[in-house]
Amino acid sequence: MKNIREILRLKSQGISERNIASSLKCSRNTVSKVLLRANELNIRWPLEVDYTNGELEELLFPKESAPVGTHRPPNVEYIHSEMKKPSVNLRLLWVEYCETCKQSKELPLMYSQFCNVYQKYARRKRATMHIPRKPAEAIEVDWAGQTAYIYDRETGEEIDVYLFVGVLSYSLYAYAEAFYDQSKVSWINAHINMYNFYGGSTRILIPDNLKTGVTKADTYDPVINKTYAELAEYYNAAVLPARVRRPKDYLQNQVIFKNLFE
Repeated sequence: MKNIREILRLKSQGISERNIASSLKCSRNTVSKVLLRANELNIRWPLEVDYTNGELEELLFPKESAPVGTHRPPNVEYIHSEMKKPSVNLRLLWVEYCETCKQSKELPLMYSQFCNVYQKYARRKRATMHIPRKPAEAIEVDWAGQTAYIYDRETGEEIDVYLFVGVLSYSLYAYAEAFYDQSKVSWINAHINMYNFYGGSTRILIPDNLKTGVTKADTYDPVINKTYAELAEYYNAAVLPARVRRPKDYLQNQVIFKNLFE
């Protein structure tokens, strides 16, 4: 079996095909063939889905003798709606799809093919545009995901904790820290610890509209919590909250911020 994952990874690091072949003890023709097929299918490292080598080989070099039209096509609209739910991923949906095929006595697609079909659908459904960002210009912060918990070593009791996450918009370099509550003190301390971790602050701070950061949510004139505003002033940052359920407001805010400084 070809080590396709390693071929793609080494190529992403700028290593020549000859050196890749030498490193993996395979022919240069094999490396060229893999990279050519990967380019045709727009497969790049890092992989969007954590394919195994077997799944990648099936995706890049499907057997010509495989029956055509005998596999049950996945319901991509259902998959797309389920993917919006927390704790749902493509692997779980593929298992569910296989069970459905088993009940109807139809052949399921392999996991790699299943993912490929859905990704093509998702790309058509997702209207995107490139957002120009500058290094260390903005950071997005929020309490993330579901409530987590830790164990008390003495009693074994589960203790709820809340995860604060900050992500640099350019590099996607993330900082995460757990707190026992979502109080204002925890929110401020989380920012201080985050800036200490990064070794500096950004010009733009983008929180969600939670009460610890924003007193009044408004599309054009949000009211920033006084303590949070003082923190932003200390770190020389501008707070530009996103609207509730409107995380892509960052693009609009970025334009406003640019106009202020020009």
